[in-house]
Amino acid sequence: MTRFFLALMIMLVTNVCTAQDTLNFPHLGEVLRMDDAVNKIIPKDAVIEVVASGFDWTEGPVWVPGDPGHLLFSDIPQNAVYRWDEGEGVSLFMQPSGYTGVAPYGGEPGCNGLMLDSQGRLTSCEHGDRRLSVLTKEGGKRTLVDNYEGKRLNSPNDLIFHSNGELLFTDPPYGLPKRWDDPRRELDFCGVYRLTPDKQLTLLTKEMTRPNGIALSPDEKTLYLAQSDPEAALWKAFPINKDGSLGKSRVLHDATESVDKLPGLPDGMAVATDGTLFATGPGGVYIFTPEGKLLGRISTGERTSNCTFGGADGKTLYMTADMYLCRIKTNLTGLSHK
Repeated sequence: MTRFFLALMIMLVTNVCTAQDTLNFPHLGEVLRMDDAVNKIIPKDAVIEVVASGFDWTEGPVWVPGDPGHLLFSDIPQNAVYRWDEGEGVSLFMQPSGYTGVAPYGGEPGCNGLMLDSQGRLTSCEHGDRRLSVLTKEGGKRTLVDNYEGKRLNSPNDLIFHSNGELLFTDPPYGLPKRWDDPRRELDFCGVYRLTPDKQLTLLTKEMTRPNGIALSPDEKTLYLAQSDPEAALWKAFPINKDGSLGKSRVLHDATESVDKLPGLPDGMAVATDGTLFATGPGGVYIFTPEGKLLGRISTGERTSNCTFGGADGKTLYMTADMYLCRIKTNLTGLSHK
């Protein structure tokens, strides 16, 4: 099926997304099984469903638990966060989402990564306002952090909460209108940071040229970081020391040779309770063991930005891929750090 006809089919679903009355979603892509072990992770009959479409660039999916629960995700160019409900479809949740200024601000002004804090409040990495914010229960936002040693952050990209309440996040330049060459940039590096509950900010590392996705292992002893640098498109694993600092990194997987062959770059990640890592990269979502062995790839055929586990049983992997919101059933339960 060509992308044109797939998009046409999806448009018909999307146009009635506010009154969705079907679960017969279009499919795209395939699951590439490099190792037999992936068959225990992704059912053999699993398909990639497109549950919504018609967006500019989807990102930052986060599952909000409830009865039955729902998904929130970003559309960065539209400066918006959307909500998706099973059986109902998509509705606008928040706009603006990442830029509240009055002048035009590049092509990616909205928020990127989303996460829930320990109180269930939505925490956002905001491109345009160059900060991390939390949405209060009254509906207003509060700034968590917007600078390092007095210099404004580049454009916070992705985040994860440690069980002790610390917030770890990445800060590449992608949200700046001219990215690295933007005259508004105040830092001469792209950092990975730790923000404590009492608002103490620590630079963990600046060895990643373009840090992007971030995740923690189930025991919280390893920090995973994606690097979306086309010259060095890879994932690294850092041991976390007892004081919260990072030890010497190791390369988990290098996908640089696939950059010109497959769409996309290393980006967002999700981790299952058994430690299996799902990492978006060139060609879709890579499935790794904690040691970095590649077991398979969920091939969407699109630039795939991020993923998260959700659903009633926590076993559905939701994926943001270019203009699409997709999902696939798995046999694993997703890990949630809140």
